[in-house]
Amino acid sequence: MTQKEAISKAPAGRVTRTPVSQRNILTVKGKDPNYEYRIVNDVEDRVTQFTDAGYEFVQDEAVEVGDKRASSGTNMGSVKQMSVGGGTKAYVMRIKKEWYEEDQRAKLKQVDLQESSIKQKALDGNYGKIEVSRD
Repeated sequence: MTQKEAISKAPAGRVTRTPVSQRNILTVKGKDPNYEYRIVNDVEDRVTQFTDAGYEFVQDEAVEVGDKRASSGTNMGSVKQMSVGGGTKAYVMRIKKEWYEEDQRAKLKQVDLQESSIKQKALDGNYGKIEVSRD
């Protein structure tokens, strides 16, 4: 058996090793593909802003938050939350993917309006040249 075959046949229930450089307290695993997820710090009324925009707290038992360590996310009250330092709590929130994409299109439209106004002002008879492009 080759090494490649041995790796692909590892037991399914085995705990996977995570290199130290890839550990992250903000990791969210087991996400529903129909939603877009975000970690929201509980500061300056941010959580209320997100709930008003259609986001909901993640309470799904399949969703895992943080790394495998003592300070990883908790399920306190079944809402996924974590400590992000400085006494600040953060919550895992999600929004329906179609709503998220609608919001992104609205943001892009605003950027396009700003870019067109910049270009328009450059073409009003003043000298010089301006180019705006997206890579």
